Amino acid sequence: MTPHEIDRREALRRMGAAAAGLALAASRETAAQSPLPGTMHQREIPSTHESLSVIGIGTWQTFDVGTGSPREPLEQVLRVFAEMGGRLIDSSPMYGRSEEVAGDLVAKTGAPAKPFIATKVWTSGREAGIRQMRESMAKLRVKVCDLMQVHNLLDVDTHLDTLAGWKKEGLVRYVGVTHYTAGGASDVAKVISRRRVDFVQINYSVAERDAEARLLPLCRDRGVAVIANRPFAGGDLFRRLRGTSLPPWAAEIDCASWAQLMLKFIVSHPAMTCAIPASAKPEHTRDNMGAGYGKMPDETMRERIAAAIGKA
Repeated sequence: MTPHEIDRREALRRMGAAAAGLALAASRETAAQSPLPGTMHQREIPSTHESLSVIGIGTWQTFDVGTGSPREPLEQVLRVFAEMGGRLIDSSPMYGRSEEVAGDLVAKTGAPAKPFIATKVWTSGREAGIRQMRESMAKLRVKVCDLMQVHNLLDVDTHLDTLAGWKKEGLVRYVGVTHYTAGGASDVAKVISRRRVDFVQINYSVAERDAEARLLPLCRDRGVAVIANRPFAGGDLFRRLRGTSLPPWAAEIDCASWAQLMLKFIVSHPAMTCAIPASAKPEHTRDNMGAGYGKMPDETMRERIAAAIGKA
């Protein structure tokens, strides 16, 4: 094969990949414009029976921006999020400026009107933890944090002891623990077997199902709400699905995009409370939020979704 032929083949390959990416983006835009049936599905937080919308929003990377024009799309993201029934906004002191940006924009836009603010503590030592949590609450502009989570179980017992006191004092409403790796599910299960928490946040998606083995059943048994992070496996699922058409049967559960299909797979699990996809674009936010509407898959359909994505 000549160098010219190699260059031509590579150019065609890149053109094909670009076209596939555009097709996937177009499907998300079409889904974002589709009419939605009914209202956003809600799930109860087991420890109080307060209801939460099944689709929230994460702020990792997307809200780590400066002042001025970079924040303008995020204002629209929050308006769309609120308009479509979203409440839970999840952040962390490890996400750069995300807490500050989220706090500023919620205050500026008033969207959502009744946000459910969740953040994390990720440091060692009681005093360091208290300092970090107070700084986070100041950045998020909350006097009472809806959910404070011990991230990656770092110094978990020290922080859970502090948060038990804070909960009694009314500084936090709910307490949780988090992890974001597949191997973390087992460690989280050990913690909630011996400590009382309201929430667990874990990585869970059609591509990362480790939590199904023990952790999710345990959460159901112990009355612990579950938040799913990495719902698109860090974007890997979208890359795998480039050029793959949405199956016609997706319409049976009111899905108009791959994003909606993947999110419905998550929030239809009986132990799941909320999924938190991140987004910096209003049209992607609208598409993601659409997963909270309409018919939800049963177990047979969930496995059909998993099989279709597994073949991609």
